[in-house]
Amino acid sequence: MIDITMLGTSDQIPTAKRNHTAIFLKYKGEGILVDCGEGTQRQFRKARLNPCKVTKILITHWHGDHVLGLPGLLQTLSFSGYNKTLEIYGPKGTKFFMKKLLETFVFKGKHSIKVFEVDGKFFETNDFYLESKKMTHGAACNAYHFVKKGLIRIDKKKLKKSKIPIGKHLLKLKQGKNITYKGKKYFAKNLTFTDADKKVSFILDTGLNKSIIPFVKNSDLLICEASFEEAFKDRAKLHEHLTSKQAAEIAKKSNSKKLVLTHLSSRYEKDQAVILKEARKIFKNSVLAKDFDVFSVK
Repeated sequence: MIDITMLGTSDQIPTAKRNHTAIFLKYKGEGILVDCGEGTQRQFRKARLNPCKVTKILITHWHGDHVLGLPGLLQTLSFSGYNKTLEIYGPKGTKFFMKKLLETFVFKGKHSIKVFEVDGKFFETNDFYLESKKMTHGAACNAYHFVKKGLIRIDKKKLKKSKIPIGKHLLKLKQGKNITYKGKKYFAKNLTFTDADKKVSFILDTGLNKSIIPFVKNSDLLICEASFEEAFKDRAKLHEHLTSKQAAEIAKKSNSKKLVLTHLSSRYEKDQAVILKEARKIFKNSVLAKDFDVFSVK
């Protein structure tokens, strides 16, 4: 199960109900924080999540509303006895900005931090991988996706038909390897099938560009900024943001299963329905995220 908690869903200006951008993805022993806007560490507490569960931070870009929570979070981790190596990933310039951040504040306590500038697939295990793609937002900017790899599973009906009993010899089949039983060879491809990958994509702060749709293709969950309604498309283009209509078109054209709209302009604090209504005209399975909403992908 992949669980995603929306810790902040506002744009550059927080509101009484929406904090600056931060999204926490939890999968097994991994805790992946996407952006860390001002107040994120308090959002963790309000969501009853332990910030010490963070293993990786993915920075989309270095505008203040996406990173001003970093100093406080780092200090909290130090005071809380954080004993893991914190991995911070981001676009070009991330090493420079992290160096300046660590020089600017007087931190008490220490924990290990590794900083990486990434473009393309940058982390992979037998179970999942992380990939980034350059976006267009003035400042160097990345989109990200998390992909849980499909597991190899044994087809029980075919196994029964082949009269192969349950046993340790089946472990090789689960690894995609052929087996020999009672002198006869059985091919893994004939006795197994592979689950589909599960994909969660994050598109935050970008102008419309041709890289988005292929990058988020077949997402089970597409979390996408929708700063403005289509009536403000010129403003969105000027500031290199997306409208709710554009986000919905991306979801539809990319064959995504569910669209989560976030990074909502504070101008919609009193009337948010227009954003969701506009998106649903194009892509029915759209939702407008609120702070502390939780989405799960099985």
